[in-house]
Amino acid sequence: MFKKILIANRGEIACRVIKTARKMGIKTVAVYSDADANALHVKMADEAVHIGPSPANQSYIVIDKIMDAIRKTGAEAVHPGYGFLSENMKFAEALEKEGVVFIGPPSGAIEAMGDKITSKKLAKEAGVSTVPGYMGLIADAEEAVKISNEIGYPVMIKASAGGGGKGMRIAWNEQEAREGFESSKNEAASSFGDDRIFIEKFVTQPRHIEIQVLGDKHGNCVYLHERECSIQRRNQKVIEEAPSPFLDPATRKAMGEQAVALAKAVGYTSAGTVEFIVDGHKNFYFLEMNTRLQVEHPVTELITGIDLVEQMINVAYGRELPFKQTDLKINGWAMESRLYAEDPYRKFLPSIGRLTQYRPPVEGPTPRGGIVRNDTGVFEGGEISMYYDPMIAKLCTWAPTRLEAIEEMRLALDTFEVEGIGHNLPFVAAVMDHDRFIKGNITTAFIAEEYPDGFHGVELDEETLRNVAAAVAAMNRVTEIRQTRISGTLGNHERKVGDEWVVTLQGREYHLNVAADRDGSTITFEDDGGHKRVTSDWVPGHSLATLDVGGHPLVLKVGLIPMGFRVRVRGADLKVHIRTPRAHELAQLMPEKLPPDTSKYLLCPMPGLIVKISVAEGEEVQEGQALATVEAMKMENILKAERAGVVKKINAAPGASLKVDDIIMEFE
Repeated sequence: MFKKILIANRGEIACRVIKTARKMGIKTVAVYSDADANALHVKMADEAVHIGPSPANQSYIVIDKIMDAIRKTGAEAVHPGYGFLSENMKFAEALEKEGVVFIGPPSGAIEAMGDKITSKKLAKEAGVSTVPGYMGLIADAEEAVKISNEIGYPVMIKASAGGGGKGMRIAWNEQEAREGFESSKNEAASSFGDDRIFIEKFVTQPRHIEIQVLGDKHGNCVYLHERECSIQRRNQKVIEEAPSPFLDPATRKAMGEQAVALAKAVGYTSAGTVEFIVDGHKNFYFLEMNTRLQVEHPVTELITGIDLVEQMINVAYGRELPFKQTDLKINGWAMESRLYAEDPYRKFLPSIGRLTQYRPPVEGPTPRGGIVRNDTGVFEGGEISMYYDPMIAKLCTWAPTRLEAIEEMRLALDTFEVEGIGHNLPFVAAVMDHDRFIKGNITTAFIAEEYPDGFHGVELDEETLRNVAAAVAAMNRVTEIRQTRISGTLGNHERKVGDEWVVTLQGREYHLNVAADRDGSTITFEDDGGHKRVTSDWVPGHSLATLDVGGHPLVLKVGLIPMGFRVRVRGADLKVHIRTPRAHELAQLMPEKLPPDTSKYLLCPMPGLIVKISVAEGEEVQEGQALATVEAMKMENILKAERAGVVKKINAAPGASLKVDDIIMEFE
């Protein structure tokens, strides 16, 4: 077996590979840029080599710098992770020339399947059903519009060398085709060093289902069942699960066998993924093959019990797969939620900064018979950089059934504490409670259909509101009792804690009676006389409260506010006030403070770089017109006018680096 491998990547996937290598007794080498000098993968590896400035095109995707690091450390093999050089044929060839093993497929397979245009042509020649589209190279935006008109809208504009949602746009008309082509081309050039673009028909109401394949150098190739990846936003996966709630055994077998046949046709070895679009009638169409380890591979590992990274290393070393297709059964159900550094309340725009608090749930078995796993590349006090992908962690749960796996995910998300940056924890928590998701009635249009105006928080159902109200009443009782025990108070000024309280949250109010004893509190609701028993070991000052309310587990993230708590649970962010009846009566007389009017300003919605200003001072603009383009975390974001107006003043120029809410331009 290899004695030392180099991981040509960063962040979460580099940490993931290091864990398996350590388990196998293999020493590891990390590479890092200026921005990653203190990164977790650097601390975890046995050795680390600096490879250049922060931008990926000056460090992580520069083949010569990776090769120099290999020579310095004497690494025998390289695991590329995903993204960066993982599907770069020239990198695989450079390693082969150097006599270093590439822990991935042969360069010929990367060339055949890693390029989306070539792979679609090969798939079509092999008799695989493919989505209609134009597979040739497209010279400019006008040609892109002409081709889009011929295919028929909507169309998908894609970077040939793309992945992870980079360089992808859906266009519903000529204007969007023209803008989408330019943005996709620019993103592809900066992210992959390859700006080739192709266009295909966008299949409406599709499911995105992919098959994990694994092949060795002895002619064996198997499929490890499927992953449902339909919950996507901006063409980037957000929630994945395995297996799919949509497939039946016959369709699963057909898709798996077709994926294996395709892999064998190109002499594929190592782990790879064949992606399909599946319509409502279970017709499936080849989309692309990712010749690398997928981001969402943990859900496959959880339902099969197979460590895919370990198998990739074994296959690269020349070992035969230790199992056959008939050995690969589906055990239980797994969910994965991708935690991104993006603010769901600001249209999911990127968020960077320092993680002032990062406390994931405890990994391993849960009291309910499930499993929690968290793959991450960050730590508390670390910084989320503007230079790379915004993923913070991949939170995974496993349970015997789908509904149990969802419930495990709900509790794990409620337990996950992240502060200092915007993040999408509230959003993925909301999806876990969404009726369509629970029923498995999902497509790639789920987020666009269910959140057409963006995410504005969660309205909790009545039962959950009552549980939160009861929990807060019990917690408030603990806080109040503690305050009565403060030493040094004046004599004859003993403070007594009353039993009658009013809890207000989400526009509702509950009049409660709190009866406490040594083991907990019994909360009585005056409106119907209902009771809820609350027990917990929470103490004031703790930011996480794990309670049992009426026999059901409830986890709250809590913080103190005047006369109450800030509570976050199940995707909701609530100000929960608890007052005596008299204080509640007086609070109703307080005036409401209104937010400032910013309607006459275009504010920068994220920390980023101004790439383009599309209008001039004095120009009249219409609703939906492009005003400026901001680049952040390798993604271009076109800011458009929300209504008609006249540009009064432009405060920022291309090349300017702006903070959140910096003024880009003003309107009359």
